[in-house]
Amino acid sequence: MRRREFITLIAGATVVWPVMARAQQQPKMLHVGFVGIQPREAPVYTNFLKRMAELGYQEGYESNYRELAARKVDVFLAVGTERALRAALLAADGKPIVLLAIDFDPVARGYVASLSRPGGSVTGIFVRQLELAAKRVEIAREAFPRATVVGIAFDTISREQRDASAEAARKLGLEPRMIEIKGEQGYAGAFGAMDNAPGQPIILPAGPIFLRDRAAIAQALLERRIPSVAAFRENMEAGALISYGFDLMGLFYDIASYVHQIARGAKPPDTPIEQSPRFYMAVNLKTAASLGVSLSDVFVARANEVRE
Repeated sequence: MRRREFITLIAGATVVWPVMARAQQQPKMLHVGFVGIQPREAPVYTNFLKRMAELGYQEGYESNYRELAARKVDVFLAVGTERALRAALLAADGKPIVLLAIDFDPVARGYVASLSRPGGSVTGIFVRQLELAAKRVEIAREAFPRATVVGIAFDTISREQRDASAEAARKLGLEPRMIEIKGEQGYAGAFGAMDNAPGQPIILPAGPIFLRDRAAIAQALLERRIPSVAAFRENMEAGALISYGFDLMGLFYDIASYVHQIARGAKPPDTPIEQSPRFYMAVNLKTAASLGVSLSDVFVARANEVRE
């Protein structure tokens, strides 16, 4: 009989997979710990669970969440920032950690020995975010060839992306204008830094608050008629003009395979860290019309092609 497994994903705390090895055996629990900024029902987690289901796991729920969170974790997920990985390392006590490094280089920071042979207890997927940050500036230049200024939004987590974007802007002859974001209440005021540069684009980096507060950010930008190039597709869907970056939904789908490998006995030191091949570009034509922005047919066709 095919092995059956059951899944529970609890927002912001612990993910637990009870594993039924054989029909006549008692279930064995695979506990996967994860802390994130998105709510439990967020689509990215749904995609993670989708892939786990394809690997033979079936979702199930337990009534006592406090008991669930108190159970020992077998595999930790560290998704997004370096802070997430540091926290997982402190909590894991040597247990396997599956990494999704979105805005830092785990090799350069010394968390793993190399991508091919990580060593230690960490493996997973790495996104070269700084290269993508520079590419978003190039896209802004292509979309707005007459631009002289480019706004670069950032927060404490995305400072390295800020620096990479600023360097790319200078190389392209654009004046980088730094716009620090300090939370939802400050979006309208922060974007006021572009008031004396009407029609000039702004770059939105990959970062938790830029994803979480995408609707508020898009609204503030549209009110000031500022075109934007964002990292997340979700920002574009919320109202940003263009998005270019990694496929967040796809990455959560892919990372489930790493959890599955670890659950089946793979060792993190010998499991190579992958670099995500999932990238896309998309344009929000409704936003373009609202802003009165005319993008070339070639540009839009290329964006739509990648978007599919």
